[in-house]
Amino acid sequence: MGALIMANAKPTKSKSVKPARKAAKATRLERRAVVRKLLENRGDMLVVCGLGSSTYDVFAAGDDDRNIYLWGAMGGAAMIGLGLAIAQPRKPVLVITGDGEQLMGLGALATIGAQAPKNLAIVVLDNAHYAETGMQQSHTARGVSMTAVAAGCGFTWTGDIDSMAGLGVIREHLERRAGPALATVRIEASEPPRALPLRDGVEMKNRFRRALGLQTI
Repeated sequence: MGALIMANAKPTKSKSVKPARKAAKATRLERRAVVRKLLENRGDMLVVCGLGSSTYDVFAAGDDDRNIYLWGAMGGAAMIGLGLAIAQPRKPVLVITGDGEQLMGLGALATIGAQAPKNLAIVVLDNAHYAETGMQQSHTARGVSMTAVAAGCGFTWTGDIDSMAGLGVIREHLERRAGPALATVRIEASEPPRALPLRDGVEMKNRFRRALGLQTI
């Protein structure tokens, strides 16, 4: 099982694993398999996808009206997830994004830590590259740890995951409504065929609202 640490329920005592300084040599998982596992038997979970590969991965795992696919606003996935978690406190909200997208929105982690929504979890699919712009190395390849950043921002739970067995922890945390969580999942730097979902922002918004029983606007 991957390196995981469960923290106390109090956000003020957030703990995290130490960052892996040699990410290139760490065990890395296949991204599509990871996302399929995360969304397996999802129940009433609401899902926000980071732009690019994360969106393709979630769509490839099966389209759902309760998915929000991000086509722009790089760095915005976590903040959209926070808004949903606040607006829908009875539903688990999962953000699935990449290291490059989350690096663009580091300030969002501080806001989430301060707001401390009980029903929000973020999964960072970390391949240590910017896949959308030519597979240049990202900051995580040079020792930056999203897990450590989130822990410093007061997340209740953070952890690095490098095994399929470890993926269940993030779902368990969401089901317990134990406070904001962030998991860094180490994935291979691969580029599977793109699976392109709906791109009409208005229709995406309206189908999402319908899935929640809300009036379309």
